[in-house]
Amino acid sequence: MDKTIAFLVAPEGVEQVELTEPWKAVKQAGGTPKLVSTGAGQVQGFNHLDRADTFAVDATVDQVSAADFDGLVLPGGVANPDFLRTVPQAVAFAKGFFDAGKPVAAICHAPWTLIEADVVRGRTVTSWPSLRTDLRNAGATWEDREVVVCTGGPNKLVTSRKPDDLKAFCQATVDAFG
Repeated sequence: MDKTIAFLVAPEGVEQVELTEPWKAVKQAGGTPKLVSTGAGQVQGFNHLDRADTFAVDATVDQVSAADFDGLVLPGGVANPDFLRTVPQAVAFAKGFFDAGKPVAAICHAPWTLIEADVVRGRTVTSWPSLRTDLRNAGATWEDREVVVCTGGPNKLVTSRKPDDLKAFCQATVDAFG
């Protein structure tokens, strides 16, 4: 896979393992992951509610567009997508992948950003269970499965529920980007 994949995260609050495991999977498949955020510098990862490692930002959402990448990964954590959905440039960046027909993978609470972008209507998805009603209200069909790959739209959309689903999520993500 000779592809460049954007990982969109907020300055803090990303669930670290939901960033690092898909990142490793993309690299192992021969892809080039790039960390995109709303601000330059470093982002703060979390292990649930505890601070974890920091990661260097490669680009900010005002410096790039979906045209610069072959796919998008949206890691979860509660605070991460909750912040991203309040930043119009981050929402527009995510929406750009749908408009361009490029694959997107979102895990845990990350579909909040996709709800804000109005791109889940008519799609079949999964997520952390607390987003079920939000996704249904946004027009999606929600299923309780470790990974859902939806091809019923302009692009492939891969979703998973939680860190326990990362093995299946990473495989489906790499397959979608491949």
